Amino acid sequence: MDEQIAFADFEKVDIRVGTVIDAESFPEARKPAIKLTIDFGPEIGIKKSSAQLTVHYQADQLIGRQVCAVVNFPPRQIGPFMSQVLTLGMPDDSGAVVLIEPNFKVPNGGKLF
Repeated sequence: MDEQIAFADFEKVDIRVGTVIDAESFPEARKPAIKLTIDFGPEIGIKKSSAQLTVHYQADQLIGRQVCAVVNFPPRQIGPFMSQVLTLGMPDDSGAVVLIEPNFKVPNGGKLF
């Protein structure tokens, strides 16, 4: 386990749910990845993310799926692409990313608490 943090530190991380509205391969990335366009609702809007999801997911299978992401990190340049949010996942037994997503459909922009 990493170092413990205060609850106030956790509250600074803004994790929201959004719906993938577009997804495409990202062959220019150093590690295999998919470029995602995610709708986080009217408050946050549409954001882009690069995610290393190619083991378990194909781009066209991600459209319409809800995902969780950190929306308040600064944008990060990934090759020629600017990733605006960090899409969240957990490693499977071999270390490949499995998306974190709600079990039921929830409104886009909903905040994790």
